[in-house]
Amino acid sequence: MVYENEDASVWFLYIAPGQSTSMHCHPKKTTGLVLLDGEAEVSFLADKRDMKALDKVMIRRGLYHSTKATSDKGAFIFEIENPVDKHDLVRLSDKYGRASKAYEDSTHETPKAENCLWIEEPEVGENINYSFANCNLNVETIDDVEVINNKSDNDLIMFLKGGLIKNIDNILHCVTIPGDVGFGRIVKQVSTKLDGVQPGTIIITITK
Repeated sequence: MVYENEDASVWFLYIAPGQSTSMHCHPKKTTGLVLLDGEAEVSFLADKRDMKALDKVMIRRGLYHSTKATSDKGAFIFEIENPVDKHDLVRLSDKYGRASKAYEDSTHETPKAENCLWIEEPEVGENINYSFANCNLNVETIDDVEVINNKSDNDLIMFLKGGLIKNIDNILHCVTIPGDVGFGRIVKQVSTKLDGVQPGTIIITITK
């Protein structure tokens, strides 16, 4: 895990060349997958999708999927989930004999070392930059939607906290929520029709 708050958590997953996750679903949570480096194939029950660096896919709850590394260096992936529940997992099939098993317990975890990535929450107006998996990560806490509107079209924007809002009849609706991931050109297209961001919204901007 590289980040967690009360609404969302971000995990880093490395898949070795030719290896894959089980065909599984998450009954209660939505997951965003961002391929940071390498190449991968995401399979569903009906079709599949090839992914390259900085491609993303949103996995709705209950959607069976499996991710396979298809490049010689494997696949380096961010997974962001909402709500936070790593044990929300049902496997349909698995080539490693885990089809009827729950998520791996703490015996499969190792303590975080000093050189491991851990994303800190910046103050409003502050930027924290990380270099990870051949990507640049810019983490910022924002109160002004213009920060998003000034992003490049090809930037990948991941919401960690808060999000874009719309006021309808004096009721604020959250149009994006923690766990949502989108390209700058799409997020900006939406943001120009809305009423700003929730105070204290935290985003990661991922670029190569």
